[in-house]
Amino acid sequence: MSVVYGTVAGLLALFYLYGGGLKVVRSREQLRPMMAWVDSTPMQAVRAIGVIEVLGAIGLVLPPLTGIAPRLALAAAIGFVVLQIGATGVHLSRGDRRIALNVTLLLTAAVTVWLAATGL
Repeated sequence: MSVVYGTVAGLLALFYLYGGGLKVVRSREQLRPMMAWVDSTPMQAVRAIGVIEVLGAIGLVLPPLTGIAPRLALAAAIGFVVLQIGATGVHLSRGDRRIALNVTLLLTAAVTVWLAATGL
């Protein structure tokens, strides 16, 4: 794993481990101040998104570190691009124009895709 990929993917993984972990363990009331969309989403879906985020974060880092199926990191990064496209759509459909974090995560995931695909 290159230093550049490790840094970018590591930071992205930390964000998703944190955010996904919160979605898995916290109640709707605890999530509401950070994620207003949880009010209109079934908690099973919120938990599923959290599990996907945690697994994706692991997939960004563990395969390249171990050398076991390192192409899974590319799949995880692509998954985060798709996830952020969907998340941005959800925010915009709710009239929420505060999508700077979504765009930042989308761009970071896209850079991670590029780094994983090129082996940098």
